[in-house]
Amino acid sequence: MNALARFLQLASPALPVGAYTYSQGLEWAVEAGTVKDEAGALMWIGDQLEWNIGRYEAPLLVRLMEAWTVGAHAAAIDLDAEYLATRETAELRAETLQMGYSMKRLLHELGDFPAPLLDAAAVSPAPTFIYTWTCAAAAWKIPPLDALTAWLWSWAENQTMAALKAVPLGQAAGQRLLQEIGRRLPAVVERALTLAVADYSNFAPGFAIACCKHETQYTRLFRS
Repeated sequence: MNALARFLQLASPALPVGAYTYSQGLEWAVEAGTVKDEAGALMWIGDQLEWNIGRYEAPLLVRLMEAWTVGAHAAAIDLDAEYLATRETAELRAETLQMGYSMKRLLHELGDFPAPLLDAAAVSPAPTFIYTWTCAAAAWKIPPLDALTAWLWSWAENQTMAALKAVPLGQAAGQRLLQEIGRRLPAVVERALTLAVADYSNFAPGFAIACCKHETQYTRLFRS
């Protein structure tokens, strides 16, 4: 039961890491007219899940979980550096570093986090969010399948909330988006659990351009 509670805690939008302040380029896509309704929001979020998050970030999370579980902290640091190098824009880089810092601070403040893993999480010179988050998931003995589902669901929920505010969309539309994204999650998770490193890909030029454009967007609600 404790693992289930921790699983829900990690997936919760109440996790105090500031995820709600980022749109990851979605706000610029709205500004540019690429996303202007529920269908457009579903296409944007669904494509990111399928071709970007699901084919690089998701399998990388699995490898980080494995590294933490077996105590391969040097391998975890290498994966952390690899992930940070894939953040194409200043905003995306700042986002994962800020959230990584906030997650590490939270683990300190919880008071019951294993000290050896807490020390290991602090070793990276610039811990990303996925690095510190997977450290917590491994310490709380959350199975990789569940951890990956929680990570992707949390990301999808934040993207949906950003769409609700920026498009804007109604609450029912948001639930329809989450219902459809949730339907797609099992296949993305299953692929990520076995995807070979040679098949990793986060080639998403439209996403990178949107994130770049957002950095100079005149009026905005979000930090990315």
